[in-house]
Amino acid sequence: MTPGLAFFYGGMVRAKNVLAMLAQNFSVIAIVSIVWVLFVYSLAFGPDVGDGLIGNLHFVGFAHVNEAIPGLHLTVPPVLYATFEMMFAVLTIALLTGAGADRMTFGGFLTFSVAWITIVYAPVAHWVWSPRGWLATRHLLDFAGGTVVEISAGASALALVLVLKPRHGWPREAMPPHSLPLTLLGAGILWFGWFGFNAGSALAAGNLAAQALLNTHLGACAGLIGWLVVEKARTGHATTLGAASGAVAGLVALTPSCGYVNSMGAILIGFAAGAVGVLAIQLKFRWRLDDALDVIGVHGICGVIGTLAIGVLATHTVNPLGRGMIDGSAGIAQLGRQALGIVAVAAWAFVATYLIARVLHRTMGLRVEPMDEITGLDKAIHAESAYEHLSSSRHR
Repeated sequence: MTPGLAFFYGGMVRAKNVLAMLAQNFSVIAIVSIVWVLFVYSLAFGPDVGDGLIGNLHFVGFAHVNEAIPGLHLTVPPVLYATFEMMFAVLTIALLTGAGADRMTFGGFLTFSVAWITIVYAPVAHWVWSPRGWLATRHLLDFAGGTVVEISAGASALALVLVLKPRHGWPREAMPPHSLPLTLLGAGILWFGWFGFNAGSALAAGNLAAQALLNTHLGACAGLIGWLVVEKARTGHATTLGAASGAVAGLVALTPSCGYVNSMGAILIGFAAGAVGVLAIQLKFRWRLDDALDVIGVHGICGVIGTLAIGVLATHTVNPLGRGMIDGSAGIAQLGRQALGIVAVAAWAFVATYLIARVLHRTMGLRVEPMDEITGLDKAIHAESAYEHLSSSRHR
């Protein structure tokens, strides 16, 4: 999924910054994987300390990694579960490359990634997915990462945008995607990878995984349709970028809910995410927030839609743990639990990310120099060009 995200984002930036986007996404796979093994997995899933706030250091360096996680009944080997969860962590921090597109230093982003995955992601994963986490014990339902991945990324993107400030020339200067075919290719890879992301969270090849897989696909389809319907009504055009964004919006919304709703519920959630997502990304212009690749709108807002939808559309016929309002009055209480999880995760992610970014910005610097930004990050940072043959042909 992370290489797919790299192409999805890479096509959306200007040609002079595409390699920088690819480099950030590919490099974060390596950086986060190593720190996950060293200590972050232990903080996220180790035996609880501090009333459900964080794990201890029992699994540092993947020591004891084949031991069972207290309170978690696994149907796969513990080391496989630890590796599976590693990939969630990798993708979540990669989402933030979209918020800082065109203006973050390479070293600054990698340093930020280590700090963020430790201070923001590990506690949130423990709260929600560790059996002793304080939100888990309050019965927050999040099948594959609506809070842990999507809402934490959306809230963190807002904080990062506030620290980095707008790109040079934004919003006066048009900054259209340089390669929509690349973006569509990335969206397709993401769509396929999301089947493992969501259905794999069932940790078994059974009925629940099959329903989650189907719901994931239906959510993407409905999200694409919802986005294009609203886009066509607003602008008179249904765009390829809108199709890709709508599919991703639907996938985001089904991430928390795919294991709790039926097929019709998945279609409703996906359509709502696509329709609301296209409207949400317009707010950045009103509020002067240069969220370059719409992480706040597509991931944050659509993550909220999918997480709240559990309290309304979850049904015990899909998962005995899920009872939304369609299953009776108990759904009102579940809706409250979902709202609590959203507020807690968003608040922690925003505040902690803002402080991390502010400290790094004042010390090592997170934003490139103005001339480097104008030149383009590919040349200024990596001394490369994605399309050297094109630039050479112009000088012949």
